[in-house]
Amino acid sequence: MAKCAICGKGVHFGNNVSHSHRRSNHIWKSNIKSVRVKVGEQTKKMYVCTSCLRSGKVERA
Repeated sequence: MAKCAICGKGVHFGNNVSHSHRRSNHIWKSNIKSVRVKVGEQTKKMYVCTSCLRSGKVERA
């Protein structure tokens, strides 16, 4: 699974807990997009989470 190149956000693991308190494994996937980013004068393709895109930490090409 991809990780954000800026903040390192990836998948999170935990338990789904039902009303009767039975537990099963659950995976939460981060909202990660493949984006073209300006790095110096070049453009690179990077995996970036949408929270980093919205906060302006990345300059899109």
